[in-house]
Amino acid sequence: MTNTSIHIVVLLREACDPRPPVRLTADGFGVRERGLRHIANPADLCALEQALQLAETQDGTVTVVTIGPERLDDQLRLALSMGAQRAIRVWNSAFAGGDAVTDARLLARLIEILKPDFMATGHRLVDRGADPVPALASARRGIPYVTAALNVDCRDRSVKVLRKCDRGARQLVDTNTPCTLLFENACCEPRYPSQEALMTALETPLETWGLAELGLPVSELGGFGAVLGKGRCSFPRTNPQRVVTPDASLPAFERILALLSGGIKPREGKLHEVSAEQTVEKLFEIFQAEGLFGGSEA
Repeated sequence: MTNTSIHIVVLLREACDPRPPVRLTADGFGVRERGLRHIANPADLCALEQALQLAETQDGTVTVVTIGPERLDDQLRLALSMGAQRAIRVWNSAFAGGDAVTDARLLARLIEILKPDFMATGHRLVDRGADPVPALASARRGIPYVTAALNVDCRDRSVKVLRKCDRGARQLVDTNTPCTLLFENACCEPRYPSQEALMTALETPLETWGLAELGLPVSELGGFGAVLGKGRCSFPRTNPQRVVTPDASLPAFERILALLSGGIKPREGKLHEVSAEQTVEKLFEIFQAEGLFGGSEA
């Protein structure tokens, strides 16, 4: 295999931990930030691990990019401690309030400036599911993209990607660089950086890009350039629980108890003081009555 230096750009995105309960804003168009735990999207970390492994075999470099406020610097430093060579945080207050179209326009501009051989990120977000922004940005740049990627092999600019299909099937896709790879979560185990690497990353300077570095007009970004309108947020309807209708011939208090118990009848406890042989026979009768032996005889 011919080793050719490649440049890989990894997009790290912030996600909210889906476990804590969320609260909606007063207008109902968003989620309150208070009480939320922000984490790095797990699928993006898998994409970073795949990029680092590919860069090691191809003698390449990895640039990590994130779009958001200053708190995302922790994600960039984590990526540097894992082995990335360059970290860029892109943010301006004008980016807030955008939709998938404006975010794709911003990401496409980053691809145009950095000119990577690969642009890698996660296939899905842990809190919101599918994210159309990387695919839209690739379409704007006219480069192919592969979703649900599990593994990648690059030889002389020819790329073979193993991707996940429906019902657990696998598909091998051939493409060329430049391309965008959207990796499936748990496709690999992200490496754990050493303490020395973490301390070094804390002292490594991070690049910060704004409107001047991107060269995009404000009218095309954020809420000014958004095409899609806001939609109200709502909580999903809980699944109704099946309630067994009590027997109408029972007294009222027994029917109330049946409703409160959900129709589950308590098992009758029995205590038998018999010999060992009789104990075996009794156990066999109980198991046979419960259908564990399928009605077979001893």
